[in-house]
Amino acid sequence: MGFTDFVSDAGLTLLNNWAKTRSYIVGYAPTQADVKCFQQFESAPDASKFPYAARWYKHIATFESEFSSLPGDPSKAHTAYGPESSELASHPASAPAGSEITQEEEEDVDLFGSDDEEEDAEAARVREERLAEYKKKKEGKSKPAAKSIVTMDVKPWDDETSMKELEEGVRKIEKDGLVWGASKLVPLGFGIKKLQINLVVEDEKISLDELQAEIEEDEDHVQSTDIAAMQKL
Repeated sequence: MGFTDFVSDAGLTLLNNWAKTRSYIVGYAPTQADVKCFQQFESAPDASKFPYAARWYKHIATFESEFSSLPGDPSKAHTAYGPESSELASHPASAPAGSEITQEEEEDVDLFGSDDEEEDAEAARVREERLAEYKKKKEGKSKPAAKSIVTMDVKPWDDETSMKELEEGVRKIEKDGLVWGASKLVPLGFGIKKLQINLVVEDEKISLDELQAEIEEDEDHVQSTDIAAMQKL
């Protein structure tokens, strides 16, 4: 999209934004691009509303007697110039407001609003505060707790041990970072069955050795415990 018109506020705003970082429509000297755009005006732009466009217009007016000798293609219309036109590559200034931002430019955007202009003391102070706040928030983000899913075997003394009471005793153990899961009875032989129970533990909060020792304190029901399987979540 190049320039549209220089009559409407939208068209003049486009030119004003373009001229904000440029002395000429294309390149670093007056060309037919300036002539074509200048000739679209019946009078100078309102300097109070469009200061950069007015500055450009006043400057180009000084070359009016030389218009025919200026370099460039006189057959091109004014719409061939401006934002996103092929002429943009010949003057690599930053694009004006409303133009498309390329991926490369987007990657160069400062997250905290700084630009290439020299920062005054207040702007620098505000920027440093924002950087410090961003760093604090980033450091404050808590990492998810490391967890493991465990399959534990709990063996009874004999076939007369109440497996219901044994499991109830196991599940009565409650700790921060411990969640009991599904269970089943697995035959061992001679009519004896063991309790195989799943549990999820937070690694930093739960010691499996201590948990096994606590389960084995139920000497009326528990003969021993073993970790049958363990996997990190």
